[in-house]
Amino acid sequence: MTATLAADSATVMTAAQNLVQDVDWLAIAPPTIAAVVGLAVLVADLFVPERNKALLGWVSVAGLAAATLALLPLRAGDRSTFCVVGDPGACSYTVDRFTLVIQFLVLAGALLTALLSVTAVKETRLPAGEFWFLLLSSAAGAALLPASRDLATLIVALEVASLPAFALVGLRRGDRLSSEAALKFFLSSVAATAVSLMGVSFVYAATGTVHLTRVAEELAHVPGQFDGLATAGVALTLVGFAFKTAAVPFHFWVPDTYIGAPLPIAAYLSVIGKAVGFTGLALVTVIAFPAYSDVWGPALAVLAALTMTIGNAAALRQSPDRDHSAVRLLAWSSVGQAGYLLVPIAAAAYSDRDQIGATVAYALMYAAVNLGAFAVAALVGRTTPRHRISDYRGLYARRPLAALSMAFFLLCLAGLPPGVIGLFAKVTVFQSAVDAGLGWLAVVMAVNVVIALYYYLQWTALLFRAPEGEEAGEAVARGRVPAPVTVAIALTGLVAVVTSGAPQIVLRFASTGLFQ
Repeated sequence: MTATLAADSATVMTAAQNLVQDVDWLAIAPPTIAAVVGLAVLVADLFVPERNKALLGWVSVAGLAAATLALLPLRAGDRSTFCVVGDPGACSYTVDRFTLVIQFLVLAGALLTALLSVTAVKETRLPAGEFWFLLLSSAAGAALLPASRDLATLIVALEVASLPAFALVGLRRGDRLSSEAALKFFLSSVAATAVSLMGVSFVYAATGTVHLTRVAEELAHVPGQFDGLATAGVALTLVGFAFKTAAVPFHFWVPDTYIGAPLPIAAYLSVIGKAVGFTGLALVTVIAFPAYSDVWGPALAVLAALTMTIGNAAALRQSPDRDHSAVRLLAWSSVGQAGYLLVPIAAAAYSDRDQIGATVAYALMYAAVNLGAFAVAALVGRTTPRHRISDYRGLYARRPLAALSMAFFLLCLAGLPPGVIGLFAKVTVFQSAVDAGLGWLAVVMAVNVVIALYYYLQWTALLFRAPEGEEAGEAVARGRVPAPVTVAIALTGLVAVVTSGAPQIVLRFASTGLFQ
């Protein structure tokens, strides 16, 4: 009896020891800092008087800056934590080059969003504590996702990034457009997530594991009777991430959501929301599902072609002569850009996973210039809150620097000089399709690039036309530009100019392996 009790006690102690893990706090610092600062801001909101609520915004900006700087000590090499005891290859959190680049994109993008939001929160009387808590929470989830290396953590990170975004879209109380946008965003996203969860459950049933590397090993030798289950699981798992990227046919929420959301949140969704989706797609396809590349490769190639075509066709219909919305044009433009971003992921199914680097390089370019375009839109919207395309007519006469910045951002998105970084990024994506033997997709992309030139150049030309109802040269700048908006425009403009002068800063990620 005593021997049995001793043996049972030893077994319990061994099991308890196996559950104890060393946490690499430095590795998890970036998302942790964002989450902790978000909680601190929410609690501080209870005690800070109304006249000092603006301090919460600056604390949030500082927190996101600190989270971004926390990436610097991690640049030396790979780090992993939350690993299965006795199986160091099965870890739930890994920091490699891919993780660091995407976390930088997410946190720097959230920082620029916060700068745009400092003034917007005060002027539109949004609840400060709730806004900053939700923004930081979403940023923490988005920063967690690229480091996630098991399906459960991926889904949790996806929802932590998404759920606060629903509330941010509908935070303007009493605004019908805002409430409608939030409801549409929420219902469609929940449906997509439910489909993904079903896919994850199918994959787990077929493989018996959730860690991405172990899933890949099991899928390579899945028994014949489970092949149909595994195929369905792979296809369904991709749905939730495809929704976040606004890939067709999961794109229908984008225009109304961008228009109904506060403008900084529309900018956030256009960049960080897409980064979340593309990161998830990249991780599950090239790490977990390479054995089923014949399933997801053709599917993503078709999605890429449909997404860029429908996005650009819809953007082409937005006209300044019909008082169409500039935000709606940016929304459809972001759908078209999502199609380009999907191309290298699809190409990875036909060649090697290093093709993902082209998506990362393009995403870095797109993030900087698209946030810059939204920053100028926030500036113009201060005097013309309807955000019509026609409101940009003659912007150069009123605000020359803002007009020049907007023109440069649009030329980068179009891929025309002097926006050299946009041109090189498109060439890199085009090359990935050619190298993978997807000649038809390269042709579709080339046609769409030409289509997009029309509406980007039309908007650019509008900036330099004579303002209607005013004599040329008599238009003057109206109102003071808030310092945070100026800083956001200056930072994004500086990044766009520097990377256009030295595109290798960004393009090097397209030619080197990101997954170590």
